[in-house]
Amino acid sequence: MLRNVLLLFVLISGFHVFSQSVEKTIIIKDQDTDVAIEDATVSILKTKQNLLSNVDGVVTFELNGASSIQIKHPSYLGITIRSITLKEKSTIIYLKSNVNDLDEILVFKSHPQKILASLIENSKKRLTIPGRLKVYSREFFKLNGNYSYYNDGLMNFQLLDKSKKINAVLLVEQNRSKSLINENISSDLLGYNLNDIMENYYNFKYLNPLMEAQARKEYEFVIKVYSKNKELNMITAIPNEDATGLLDDFSIIYDPHKKIIIEVSSVVSPMVLSKMKDKTGKGSRNINQSSFKTIYKLQNNNYFLLCSKEEIGFEKIEKDNNKEIQVRNYFLTTNFSTQNYVYKDSEVYKDKTLYNKKDVILTDYWNESGLTATDEEQKILSTIEEEQN
Repeated sequence: MLRNVLLLFVLISGFHVFSQSVEKTIIIKDQDTDVAIEDATVSILKTKQNLLSNVDGVVTFELNGASSIQIKHPSYLGITIRSITLKEKSTIIYLKSNVNDLDEILVFKSHPQKILASLIENSKKRLTIPGRLKVYSREFFKLNGNYSYYNDGLMNFQLLDKSKKINAVLLVEQNRSKSLINENISSDLLGYNLNDIMENYYNFKYLNPLMEAQARKEYEFVIKVYSKNKELNMITAIPNEDATGLLDDFSIIYDPHKKIIIEVSSVVSPMVLSKMKDKTGKGSRNINQSSFKTIYKLQNNNYFLLCSKEEIGFEKIEKDNNKEIQVRNYFLTTNFSTQNYVYKDSEVYKDKTLYNKKDVILTDYWNESGLTATDEEQKILSTIEEEQN
């Protein structure tokens, strides 16, 4: 009898230990250079959770039981590891660069703009709708070089149909906003416009400037084998020297076999900024920094938006003292599902941003966000958490 009791105790204890969540950190680096790899996508296959490495290559997550972990980046050979191999709390994972030494330019009968238009249309058709994106959003705001405002939220975007305008319903699970200075800055805040954000991402509206007729004169289009991964192609569109206006350098990575877009990035180059004439009228803005990136994911035949990052900096002209403003936004689909929630119309969030929404904090949802804060960002988050407690 005693032996049976002891055996039962061991089984229960073992189950309790096995079922406990354990925090793990992996640091993803280049095998040859030891440099941290930013924007590597990490998938916990057991829970289908998606994560993204930060600028330091760091990803932190909770493990509840054994799982395979898939790590991918367009520039590297993807790998799959077992969670059981993560013996320490923090583990360095090295990825091997998938470099194709030949920076081969591809020549087609059609103009690259026309090929890009075809890619956009095919990608729009392939995006999985209906579907639900469980999204974590994080936004930092700087005023005159100092962190001034912060918000984040855990949301569900339900994509209902593929009409010309994406029909998306937004349900907010949890959120928090915090002013970090004793000053009213609400008029200067810039955040994700949640009303049209899925319309922008799922109809690839950030690429609209390249679809204009005059873009063929303003940009130099080139298609080449993506130099860091021979399985992918890349379209670059760089403004010509004589082009005018605030034009971005664009880079579009795509799968030439499936004909879908994998990644879109753009940045306003220093050369373009140097040619811009400063505005002096009250309320006008002089852009000094602008960058954008979106990553799309194909998973189990589902194709969806994985993440986006946007950063903009500008000088706002005021009557007395000009303001230096910088906004940094992150947006990550932590889970994707083809199963939508049942909801009441009263539960639908219809405002543009989370800035003015009353805080709803039920759990430490930011710790399961899939976005690991940098040391600089963590100082801000720690201050906020201390004030909450």
